[in-house]
Amino acid sequence: MSKLKVTLKHSAIGRPAKQVATIKGLGLRKLGRSRILENTPAVRGMVKKVLHLVQVEEIAD
Repeated sequence: MSKLKVTLKHSAIGRPAKQVATIKGLGLRKLGRSRILENTPAVRGMVKKVLHLVQVEEIAD
């Protein structure tokens, strides 16, 4: 299964509470920090909700 590298590029300050919760749920805390996550439908859905705040790269195993 492939993985996704998700990097926080824009602050969640002033964003709706659902978007802030989604960023936290993805494990992102500070700007520029990245997480490697499994490419599952749940993770893809979370990323889609905050796509304007993050950068996503697909990593092949």
